[in-house]
Amino acid sequence: MRKKVIAGNWKMNKLPNEAMEFITELEPLVKNTENEVVVCVPYTDLFYALNMAQDTNIKIGAQNMNAEEKGAYTGEVSGEMLKAIGVEYVILGHSERRAYYSETDESVNKKLKKALSLSLKPIVCVGESLEQRESGSAKEIVTTQTRLALDGLSNDDVKSTIIAYEPIWAIGTGKTATKEDANETIKWIREEILKLYGNDVADSVIIQYGGSVKSSNANELFTMSDIDGGLVGGASLKADEFSKIVNYK
Repeated sequence: MRKKVIAGNWKMNKLPNEAMEFITELEPLVKNTENEVVVCVPYTDLFYALNMAQDTNIKIGAQNMNAEEKGAYTGEVSGEMLKAIGVEYVILGHSERRAYYSETDESVNKKLKKALSLSLKPIVCVGESLEQRESGSAKEIVTTQTRLALDGLSNDDVKSTIIAYEPIWAIGTGKTATKEDANETIKWIREEILKLYGNDVADSVIIQYGGSVKSSNANELFTMSDIDGGLVGGASLKADEFSKIVNYK
């Protein structure tokens, strides 16, 4: 039975004092959940969130990392830096990173290999645009992104990787894929992994859904056969709302 992992992606929101207040408010609301609770915060909030999350079941993640260990990469943060302060999770290849900062399948693959080498837990995002969905190429897009992201990984590496299916047209728009469409697309991803790595790996990989997830639709999404939790955007900025998503059942 795959564990449900429910991760909040704060994007570029919350100052350190707000992050500390959030963790304090969230902790008692989610302490009894069986699900994995992750909050992915801006770099400047990491240290404060990690301190507040000590001795709780809340895990802290970053929203990106550089594939290099160190060097002349002004403004970047390495996986080693994240690991050194106790970060457990890192989001890689979010559609906003791909769209705004020209990240490619190849760069995501490089970052993924680095994260795994450091025993960071990666959440790798894949997803199609509305135009691609309407043209009938969604399956090709998400399976190709999946294949290229995982290129060169061992079976154990793939088992340690979380994939987040995030249809680009549903991120921050209020639009949500139907539970049937989301589940079908995630099945395509799982079938691609099956072809590449076999049944044991495909059955083990956690695949989340992301895209306007909120408390009102979390239960119907997360109880589908192949959806293993969610990567939550705007709804993760309010502790009460995020806790309801975590405690969806």
